[in-house]
Amino acid sequence: MQQTERTLTSDNIDGIINDFYVSLSSLGESITGKVGVQLFTALKREKLIGGPYPGVTLFEAANRVMSDLVILHDVAGLLKAHVFPFTAYTVEFGNEDNNGFDIRASSSNCDLVGEAFIVAPSFFQGKKGTALKKLRDKAASAKIRLVMFNNDAVTDAYSPTSVFRRNRPPIPVISATPRCDAEWCYYVTKIYVCQRL
Repeated sequence: MQQTERTLTSDNIDGIINDFYVSLSSLGESITGKVGVQLFTALKREKLIGGPYPGVTLFEAANRVMSDLVILHDVAGLLKAHVFPFTAYTVEFGNEDNNGFDIRASSSNCDLVGEAFIVAPSFFQGKKGTALKKLRDKAASAKIRLVMFNNDAVTDAYSPTSVFRRNRPPIPVISATPRCDAEWCYYVTKIYVCQRL
């Protein structure tokens, strides 16, 4: 992503989100008027010139952008609600893998690691399982482990079962509703926290 700041705070999160939306404003113009195979070929093969991910296809950019929206809006929610004792969260956008996890935060007596994803309901269980395995295998010492995902990946009645056998069931922290503007709707996500005993 062209956004260079990876440490999100209450002071910069709104500006970063706004800049991100501005960078999306021209995406999709390259497929105007295309239909059928021509449309699918453009989605999968034509490289973008602008937006947050120039040089990748619109299909790949869409996956990265939607995952970034999960991270941006969820971290904004955590910061605004003061859910945890952190004033800053270090994040990875797109397909970055510099810190081992999508989200990290720490204070003098607490650390947090998390994974974020966007997924269709039909693939939710598999994607969730992969994220939880990574947290179990690589973040066993973290005091707070969390999983963030798009709200429409599960029904409103969804309630996670105990995923870390030695721990309490995950605690639903944020359960969001769709937000719409003049162009489209997006979902701020659901966040589930698995705290160590």
